[in-house]
Amino acid sequence: MKNIKEYLQRHADEILGDIKKLVLAESPSLDKTAVDSCGEVLQSIFQQRLGITADVEHQDQLGNHLKFTLGSEGPQTTVLGHFDTVWDIGELPLREEDGKLYGPGILDMKSGLIQAIWAVRALAQRDLIKDQRIVFLCNSDEEIGSVSSSDWIARHAQGSAQVLVVEPAVAGSCALKIARKGTGRYDVTINGLAAHAGNNPEEGISAVQEMAQQILFLHGLNAPERGTTVNVGIASGGNRINVVADKAVLGIDTRVTHAEEAQRIHQAIMQITPFTPGITLQVSGEQSRPPMQQTPASLKMLERAQRVAQALGFSVEGKAVGGGSDGNFTAAMGLPTLDGLGATGAGIHARHEHILIANVASRAALVAGMILGDALPEGETPCHK
Repeated sequence: MKNIKEYLQRHADEILGDIKKLVLAESPSLDKTAVDSCGEVLQSIFQQRLGITADVEHQDQLGNHLKFTLGSEGPQTTVLGHFDTVWDIGELPLREEDGKLYGPGILDMKSGLIQAIWAVRALAQRDLIKDQRIVFLCNSDEEIGSVSSSDWIARHAQGSAQVLVVEPAVAGSCALKIARKGTGRYDVTINGLAAHAGNNPEEGISAVQEMAQQILFLHGLNAPERGTTVNVGIASGGNRINVVADKAVLGIDTRVTHAEEAQRIHQAIMQITPFTPGITLQVSGEQSRPPMQQTPASLKMLERAQRVAQALGFSVEGKAVGGGSDGNFTAAMGLPTLDGLGATGAGIHARHEHILIANVASRAALVAGMILGDALPEGETPCHK
């Protein structure tokens, strides 16, 4: 077999250059203009490195989604990755320090996309993927729950022999992600009645008081022994300290490991009732991602990844994590799915978000080995040390 890792190491500077280019194209999820501009940069990198163009799934409000296809026949490997980020434009600078590259979305997950592009390039340069079909599904709204892309992902991933999710590895251990919690997002609007807090407070109905009681109820739904968490992450109400608040809002995040818990939490939130007479509630939301549970097929993928990594001179393990990804959707479809194949580093959604530069080539080689997969004779590994 050709030495894929050495090829990628020789091109490490170019890979890093592509990562910087994509990170500098800042792309906060709700800024369609910025996200689409980032998508254009991503398209230019695909064109330059793989010679392929995108099938664009146009969106009215959010960024467009991009599908890239290499090959037309053979078993399909689907590579999942998003190019939107949680960072507002100008909030984080791109900088390099002590072997780490910092920047908005660099770990979650623009580096993973670039590494996967170069993994395919390394294989294509050696004519190792002529009997495969590789589909990249790059969406623009993962950080807000893949609200416009989940059906699109399901449609184009259907029938895949394997799904490789190039989200970042587990921080610290660099482990792959073999299971994820399902996620939900809910909003509660609380309507009360305003009144002067000094002259006639008895005429008011406090939405803030109701908000406090609802928070206690919602947090009471937590069941850590079952892997279930409910978190009110946004709570705001009122507009003047001398006014009985007539409105308050809550934003709720839920995480579950089992479908039964997802149903329990959904019903409990959607059926909440006021504690205070005269209060009205408006509740919206859903369990947006099903749990990603380990299956015999995903375990087989993990074992293959461990063989590939060993051949590359390092080791990987698999871990269950609390965060969700688009791999939740494909796993729920019954497709063999392995997550966490992207960059290594730390600081997802934190101001110290960074990647470890030294690991870029080896992680790209791991993806290349996973793409080759079962096309190899029994007992062989895709790469050698």
